[in-house]
Amino acid sequence: MSGENMMKTAVIEEPGRIDIRELPMPEPGEYGALCKMLYGATCTGTDGHLIRGKIPWPVYYPTAFGHESVGRVVEVGKKVRNYKIGDIITRVGLRESDCKKAGLNWNWGGYSTHGVATDHRAMKDDGLSEAEYGAFRVNQVVPPEIDPRDATLIITWRETLSFATRMGVCKGASVLVLGSGGNGLSFVSMSKALGASYVAAVGGAGREPNARRAGVDAYFDYRSGDWAGALSSGEKFDFIIDAVAAPDGLGKVLSCLKPGGACGIYGLEIKGADPVLIAPLASHGFIFYAGGYDEEETHDRVIELILRDALDASAWLEKDREFGLDEIKSAFAALNEKRFVKALIKL
Repeated sequence: MSGENMMKTAVIEEPGRIDIRELPMPEPGEYGALCKMLYGATCTGTDGHLIRGKIPWPVYYPTAFGHESVGRVVEVGKKVRNYKIGDIITRVGLRESDCKKAGLNWNWGGYSTHGVATDHRAMKDDGLSEAEYGAFRVNQVVPPEIDPRDATLIITWRETLSFATRMGVCKGASVLVLGSGGNGLSFVSMSKALGASYVAAVGGAGREPNARRAGVDAYFDYRSGDWAGALSSGEKFDFIIDAVAAPDGLGKVLSCLKPGGACGIYGLEIKGADPVLIAPLASHGFIFYAGGYDEEETHDRVIELILRDALDASAWLEKDREFGLDEIKSAFAALNEKRFVKALIKL
């Protein structure tokens, strides 16, 4: 097969081992738009757990991975009506069928040189069932004035804004965020975008500058003394969002929640509501939010925030340091050393 009909993708061959494989170029199909991938942003949560073999759902290796990538449309199928050549699309990657043809398992496949976006709106308008188009609602068009490097963050921003909105974060609220990784920082910014008057965060000391750029009002180093005691001695919070889900995290701060306040877990370290959430850790009633999120519902709002410069991408990305696809192992090594919040992969 000629080189013109081949592409490259990053594959976790087995836990702890990443390789770059060459495989056939995907065929977009009648509702698909073939995209030349531009950039991907790493996710230390999902990507890191997949690489370590610690994801809390069944994963089979070898698997293509990466879910925070954007691509530019270079070819459209005959039934595509909502994408055009040149459009930049969010959450592009390989489809499960593309991976199966190449003998791979599928975990989005966004770390690839090419991918496919699916015109879910056309599928819906043509009467296809939601079961057929629903998973592709994450494929959304990005305005051309948005830097495609910044656009890699739209996935994280949409998820966290949806989660915080559904949880009830609103104007005048006080919010405590546990975690200073990409998601923790995003919950800080999204809480502020929703009008929260006071947002505090707990995380590593080295991430305080990032948290300040994200908009935090107070920051606590989780390695420094009795941070939980310091929080408990202050004003209570309307909301606590746990973006890490370490076994000893949320339980330490439930006493900081106002009576009737809400808390929720977004991280992957533990599964669901472990016993740490059960009284007697709170002396009053509280709400545990477990309603998830929906990326599509917040896409337009995130775009509006970007266009009015209400989100500072530098809190997450160092855009002067790009890793090539063939450097992806070095990118994850740098993340393990906490040199970056998110590494930018040029695809």
